Amino acid sequence: MDIVSSFLSWMNANQGVLTFLIFLVTVLLGWVSGIFSALRRRPKLKVSLIDGPTFSCTYNTGAEHNGFDAHRTGIALYLHVTNYGSAPTSITAVEIGYHWHLRPVSKSWWKYRVGWFWLTQQSVALVDFQAAIGRSTKVYPFLTQINHLSDARPKTYLRIGEATNGVVYFEQQESWGGCFPTPKHGHTTIKVRLRDAHGRQHTSKHRIPIIERVDALKYNPRFGETHQEIGGQFLPYEESEITTEQIDQLENKDEVST
Repeated sequence: MDIVSSFLSWMNANQGVLTFLIFLVTVLLGWVSGIFSALRRRPKLKVSLIDGPTFSCTYNTGAEHNGFDAHRTGIALYLHVTNYGSAPTSITAVEIGYHWHLRPVSKSWWKYRVGWFWLTQQSVALVDFQAAIGRSTKVYPFLTQINHLSDARPKTYLRIGEATNGVVYFEQQESWGGCFPTPKHGHTTIKVRLRDAHGRQHTSKHRIPIIERVDALKYNPRFGETHQEIGGQFLPYEESEITTEQIDQLENKDEVST
C-alpha cells in the first residue's frame, strides 16, 4: 500500500511530465505507423502473355563474321499488365532477358548462358502488328508506341486495380555463333522486367514459342527490319527487289552526304 500511495503521490506531483511523455509516445507511435502505412502503399505489377504476336525469331542477315553466318534476333511480346498493388504508378521501361545458346566454358558462357543477356531498349516497329481474320484485319495495340492503323493509344499509367495490354518489340544487334535465345522443344525462356515511376522493378519469367521468319512476317510485314532501316541496309531477300532507279537515288544521297 505504501508503494501505491507513493506512486499516486508522484503522479499528482508530476502531471506535466506525464502529459509530455504521453505526447511524445503518441507522436512516436503515429510516426512509426505512418512509415509502415507508406511502406504498404506501393504498386505491384503482374505480367502475363497473350497469344498472338508473342514469339522469338532468329534469322540470317546474309553477312558473315569470322566465318560464321550473321543473324539477328527479334522478339515480340503481347503483354497484359495489372497493377494489383496499393498505389498507382506508371510503366517507364520494359526490358527482356534470355540465355544465349553458347557452349561451355567461357566468360561469355558464364555471363550470358548461365546468366542473362538483357535487351534494355525497345525497337521501333516500322508497321503495326496485325493478323488476318477472314476478310478483316485485327490490329494489335502497342504498349508504348503509337499505332498507325488504329486509334489505340498507349496506356502506361495504372491506378490501383487497373490493367493494360499491348505489344512490345525488340531487335538484337547483328550477331553470330550462339548469340541467340537458347531453344528447347520449340520454345525459349525469357524474363520480362518492368520499371515503374517509383524506381521499382517487376520481373517475371515466361516461355515463348520460337518461329520462322516467314511466320513472323504474317504478324508484321516488316518484322526484323528496324536496324536495317536505321542503317540504310537491306536484307538479302530485298536486294533483288531494288530497282536501278533506287540505286541511283541512294548513290546521289551518298554523294550529297559526303
